[in-house]
Amino acid sequence: MKKEVNKNAKTLKQIETIMNDTSYQVAEEDKDFLNSNDARGVRLQLDYLKAEVKMREQGIEHTIVVFGSARIVEFDTAIEVLQKMEKKLKQSPGEKKYITLFKKAESMVRKSFYYEEARKFGQIVGKSGSGPCDCYVTLMTGGGPGIMEAANRGAFEVGAKSIGLNIELPHEQFPNPYITPALCFQFRYFAVRKLHFMHRAKALVIFPGGFGTLDELFDILTLIQTKKSPKIPIVLLGKEYWEKVINLEFLLEEDVIQEDDLNLITYSDSADEAWEYIISWHEKHNTTLFCNVC
Repeated sequence: MKKEVNKNAKTLKQIETIMNDTSYQVAEEDKDFLNSNDARGVRLQLDYLKAEVKMREQGIEHTIVVFGSARIVEFDTAIEVLQKMEKKLKQSPGEKKYITLFKKAESMVRKSFYYEEARKFGQIVGKSGSGPCDCYVTLMTGGGPGIMEAANRGAFEVGAKSIGLNIELPHEQFPNPYITPALCFQFRYFAVRKLHFMHRAKALVIFPGGFGTLDELFDILTLIQTKKSPKIPIVLLGKEYWEKVINLEFLLEEDVIQEDDLNLITYSDSADEAWEYIISWHEKHNTTLFCNVC
């Protein structure tokens, strides 16, 4: 009898060991497996699929995508920072650190113009089509602060839905508060996020920005140049800024791009001008921007 009890105890112990091993876990509950190199393909699929399904559920057909710096703030905020730096500089005249910070604050006040134009552009897109409830064309941003916040804010102010595609970063990016909750996504992979930026895009408007903005711009230009994606209107808002940042004429002179490549983009200095160009571009190319049956 004692032997039988010991045998049963050993058997139960062995079964417990088996069941506690990660190999026994259902695959979707095994986080170590899901985060492994072998499961990367599955993670890529999930990263794509979740946003795709949710956008379909919300009736999103096409998007107008806005890119731009996360650092550009609205005028009142920029002025407040400038006044603080001015005060510090008065207290410590000639201090190099405060001189530098003061110049940066002045620059942010000047660039706050773009925050207001992005906000206005969000309002324009939000009111387009048959009105704010029409999701056939919906504003999409990277979901963060700065220009992205301004564009989402504009759509929010006119009661329209808008989309935010956030990305998981070492320093967490919090979504701005103006994105439609059911359309605020967080991606693990930049590649999948970029796919969603282009997947439904009917136009791209790019405000002043840095590395991230340039990365997104040149990714899309390359996709269109290589005919991996169809042509869409691409507007660089802030001609003076962009002509300093990118010298496309020099690339043409060096014979590393073709003359036709210069026609992939246009410059604009206001939200109204950008929207007028997008409308005229689609009319010229006889492509659908709004739902004909709405």
